[in-house]
Amino acid sequence: MKSKFYELPALSYDYKALEPYISEEQLRIHHDKHHQAYVDGANALLKKFDARKSGETFDAKAAAKELSFHVGGYLLHTLFWKNMGSPDKCGGEPDGLIAEYIEKDFGSFENFKKEYSQVAISTEGSGWAALSLCRNTNRIFIQQIEKHNVNSIPSHRIMMVLDVWEHAYYIDYKNVRPEYVEAFWNLVNWDEINRRIKVWLDSPL
Repeated sequence: MKSKFYELPALSYDYKALEPYISEEQLRIHHDKHHQAYVDGANALLKKFDARKSGETFDAKAAAKELSFHVGGYLLHTLFWKNMGSPDKCGGEPDGLIAEYIEKDFGSFENFKKEYSQVAISTEGSGWAALSLCRNTNRIFIQQIEKHNVNSIPSHRIMMVLDVWEHAYYIDYKNVRPEYVEAFWNLVNWDEINRRIKVWLDSPL
């Protein structure tokens, strides 16, 4: 069995595909520089772990915390790219499974959008707004994840994320996070979110 390292995933769309809501410059820096930094950070730790087999030592507590941060950043960004798409194909109100869950648990898309936006805008410092599905209760929840790894609920599978670190929007929106959050709704790939829900519901417990 051969161990592997993390790799930066390629985008499934062109760097200009999210314009005018996310510019090519913003997307390139966010994907190529910031996401890459979490890949590099995680892989540096994996190399430390490999070296322990030959007797090298390190601070295991610090490494465990750092790994959670970098792998969290790697995974959440990977989800983020996938749950967005070109505004001529995405955005608007959802249909399918996600629409059914929103109607059941929030009453309306308007209620859901308002609450999700509030969670995203009010995240203190750096973090994420995340939509998750709990199979034990058959409910969807909105989470406010700090950094990449704080306040996440382990048993809840994440279906949609919005990155509200400043590096996600500072070129296009400066420090005006609410404008960036509002723009995000024009890019949500509901088909991808419905696909994730179906995969999660169909997978064994």
